[in-house]
This record gives sequence, structure tokens and C-alpha cells, in this order.
Amino acid sequence: MSEQPENIAHPVPAGPAKAPADDGRPVARLGSRMFAPGEGPSPDPAGSHFERRIRSFQPRRSRVTAGQAEAMLKRWPDWGLDIDGKRVLDLDEMFGGLPVVLEIGFGMGEATAQMAAADPGTGILAVDVHTPGQGNLLGLADRNGLTNVRVANGDAIILLREMLPPESLAGCRVYFPDPWPKKRHHKRRLIQPDFLTLLAPRLKPGGLLHCATDWEPYAEQMLEVLDAHPDFENTQADGGYAPRPGYRPLTRFEGQGLDKGHVVHDLLFTRRPGV
Repeated sequence: MSEQPENIAHPVPAGPAKAPADDGRPVARLGSRMFAPGEGPSPDPAGSHFERRIRSFQPRRSRVTAGQAEAMLKRWPDWGLDIDGKRVLDLDEMFGGLPVVLEIGFGMGEATAQMAAADPGTGILAVDVHTPGQGNLLGLADRNGLTNVRVANGDAIILLREMLPPESLAGCRVYFPDPWPKKRHHKRRLIQPDFLTLLAPRLKPGGLLHCATDWEPYAEQMLEVLDAHPDFENTQADGGYAPRPGYRPLTRFEGQGLDKGHVVHDLLFTRRPGV
């Protein structure tokens, strides 16, 4: 699983959407206008009314399959939302009063769906901008009756800053974000002091931030930044990394890394009470 890729600021004209031979449903490249308003994610939901800044995600374009398009057309109107920064979300209404965990960057959504199935008493607000992944997760949720999943399209920073009220989240998950390994790109890494300062007030006191990475230097930076932040406290008595919790599935991405000798680090920190 990787961190959310960058949305396309200026949609690429893609011509008419292609239709598969079996049922005539539209299939198109990311960036095309294949979905009517309200039927699918917008190419650039926040538009230009928010400032330009360094982002922690990068462009990734790929084709939407017939199955993903079908799931989007069926479920996006009820289970999807664009991060436009123009409204404050009522998570109690959206999830029927369930505690809500924000997941930033879910890839193709397999692990998200597994966690939702294993814990139907928790709502998952899953954020990404990769249209095939959004369609895949909606399809998994639909086929498995996972009514506790909502898919948000756009920039998680705008979601946190503009659309989530204080103390509305029970937790936040950031699994295998882009490590931006080159030193000149370290400023693009998501887990930074400014991000933690933005996130902390949206977490309930005691809310859990769970990060995981197989990139050792990024794990070290995460631990250093989290340890230094006054709003977060390590759940581990020794102040180090945590064992992988049973609720976090072992993904194909993680398995491939382990086969290559990568070491996966989990970091579990809670929001300090009274901050």
C-alpha cells in the first residue's frame, strides 16, 4: 500500500470514454470526465481556491477497469465524497454514530476492506486520489456489505484543515507512505511536525495515530518527529517501535518488502489528554 498519489490539477482531455463489449459501461483513463457530477470523483475537487504548496504525494495515472467503474457508478453517490474544502463533515451522521478512523493512502483498498470487515463497529474514512483504487475499494465494500467504509477523494491536508471538526476522529492510520528517499525530497514526507499539529486537535483525547513503513530512515524520522511533538505520546514503554497489531493486515506490498529483506516498523502514538 502506498501513500495517496497526487490528484491532477488540470484534467487531461481523454476523448470519449471507452465502453467494454459486455455491458456498455464506461471505462476511461484517470483525468477524463467519465463521471457526471455526483456519480464519481472529481479530477481536482478542491480546485484552485486553496494555496499551492509542497505535497507529499505524486501523480500516478492508470486505467479504470469496467468493474471499478461499475462500483463507482453504483456506490460513489452514497459512499464517496470529494475533498472540496467547502463544508464541514458530520461524521456521526455519515457513519451512524460509529467511532471513525481516518486512513490516509489506501492503495487498492484490500487491507482497508479487511480491517472494515474485521471491525464493523468502527467507521473508516479512507482517503486517496487514485481512481482505480477508489473504485476497487468501493467494489470490495459493496460485495462484502461493508457499510462502515467511506471513500474520500483529494488532499488529506485540506480534509483535516477545512472539513473535520475538533475531536471528531478516534484514530488515524498512515500505512506505507511514500518515503521520498532522496534527501532533497524529505520535505515532501507526510509525517512532519506541521502535519501532527494539524492532526492532533481532530483526534479525540487518547486517539491513536498508527504509522507503518518498511523504509528504515523514514521510520527513524517518524519516531524522532513523534517523540518531539508535545501532543503525542508513545504507547510503548521503552519509547521505541511497536509490534504489528493484529488488526493491521499483512499486505502484498508488505510481503514483497519482507521477501526483499525489508524490516517493517509500526509506530503507535496517542494524542495526549488535555492538549
